Amino acid sequence: MSRSGGRSGAVAPTGLVVGRFDPPHLGHSFLIESAAAQCARLVVYVNSGPADAAPGRLRAAWLGELHPDVTVVEVVHDLHTNWHDEALWARWIELFRSYWPYRDGPHVVVSSEGYSSELARRLGANPVIVDQERVTVPVSATMIRNDPGRHLHRLAEPVRTWVAANWVTPIDP
Repeated sequence: MSRSGGRSGAVAPTGLVVGRFDPPHLGHSFLIESAAAQCARLVVYVNSGPADAAPGRLRAAWLGELHPDVTVVEVVHDLHTNWHDEALWARWIELFRSYWPYRDGPHVVVSSEGYSSELARRLGANPVIVDQERVTVPVSATMIRNDPGRHLHRLAEPVRTWVAANWVTPIDP
C-alpha cells in the first residue's frame, strides 16, 4: 500500500477509483492521474479474486509503484456483479467501506465505467467520469488478456515485462 500526502488545489478531499486492473494498462494510469489531480487524497481499490488472470497482490504492487502518490489497496473478495441485485449491492458497499482508510469519504468516485454513478450514489459521493469512450488510450484489460502481444506498447514497463513473460507465446524460428 502506498500513501498519498495530499495535493493543493484539489477539488475533492478524497476520491476513490475501483477496478480489477487485470492487467493495469496506460488507460488505467490516465484515469488514476486524472483522479489524483482532482482529489487531495486518492484511494485506488484493486479488486482481487480467484478468477483473476494476474495475481491481485502483483497488480496492486504495480499500481503502487506506478502511482506512489496515491493509496493503493488490494480488495480481496469473491463477489460477482449484478447491478439489479440490491442484496449484492449492499455487500459491495459494506466491503468497500471496510477497506476505506480514512475517517470520511470518499467524496468522489472517479471512473470510466457506467456503474460508477450508482456506486458513487450508494457511497454518498459524487461521480466523476473520465474518458468513458477510451479515446485517450484506446485499450481495455480485456483486449490485453485476449491478445497480449498486440498491446504490449499500452503497458508500463513492469507490467509489460511480466505480461510478455507470462502471457505471450514465443514464436518458434
